[in-house]
Amino acid sequence: MAAPDDLRSKKLPLNNGSGAMPALGFGTLIPDPAATRAATKAALETGFRLLDTAERYRTETEVGEAMQEVFRSGKIRREDVFVVTKLWNTNHRPERVKPAFEASLRKLRLHYVDLYLIHTPFAFQPGDEQDPRDAHGGVIYDKSVTLLDTWTALEDLVREGRCRAIGLSDVNLEQTKSIFDAATIKPAVVHVESHPYLPEWELLRYCHAHGIVLQAFAALGHGMDPRLLEDPVIVAVAGRVNKTPAQVLLAWAIQRGTAPLTTSKNPRRIRENFEVSAIPEDAVREISEAIKLRVRLNGVVQTGIPGFIPSGK
Repeated sequence: MAAPDDLRSKKLPLNNGSGAMPALGFGTLIPDPAATRAATKAALETGFRLLDTAERYRTETEVGEAMQEVFRSGKIRREDVFVVTKLWNTNHRPERVKPAFEASLRKLRLHYVDLYLIHTPFAFQPGDEQDPRDAHGGVIYDKSVTLLDTWTALEDLVREGRCRAIGLSDVNLEQTKSIFDAATIKPAVVHVESHPYLPEWELLRYCHAHGIVLQAFAALGHGMDPRLLEDPVIVAVAGRVNKTPAQVLLAWAIQRGTAPLTTSKNPRRIRENFEVSAIPEDAVREISEAIKLRVRLNGVVQTGIPGFIPSGK
């Protein structure tokens, strides 16, 4: 049995009765295909049991190859890994949802996924071009489809048994409320940027009240300025509790009730980020209360274009 403070093993129940998801997850937004395969395999072998990918990342094939290699070894079973992928903006029209989902399954080499998210609440012009632009460089949006239209199509995937749970990504509180209130199958997860510079307390309180898991991406700041890993409060807490700043940030995220994602190509860093255990509650409060800076690192909620994906991907 896991020790009480072993956050690595913590799971959060899903509100649709499909089980629970690991609180600590590994993100696979890694530009190089070979690095993606190696990092995904290393993450699984280290102990990560949640993998996050997306149609938009163009990493599903490599994630699938890495998973199958590990599954063939017999050390880890498919049912032990919680797999998340996402529907991209160009496939929001209901008739495009199932083909896009099935394409993701083929790339992942899976018969089902544990969680399927609408990547952003923005519908783009449908087609093969993931980033459709007009002659002036502006994004071409699709005004003919609503977020609820797309959500209803995702509900059908759950009913068919190919997807265990569904959720939203890059949404605000009002968008979350509108889908939750209208949905037949409620959102199980809301996946948003969240860290001490963007704690999303109001959204988190709503999620907790309705049994929704808030999954936090960019939990370590994604290596962008201002650098979370160098924040004086985080560094001071890390020194006091004899942990790395990354371990402190991940512990804070889990202990406040979110499910953080971490990404790395470095095997040593992957192991370090998995070695997460509880920090004192006064340290959790200090991080929550002493850090006043508010910064959003990814502007996806304004445009529908994720800011972390390298150009050309």
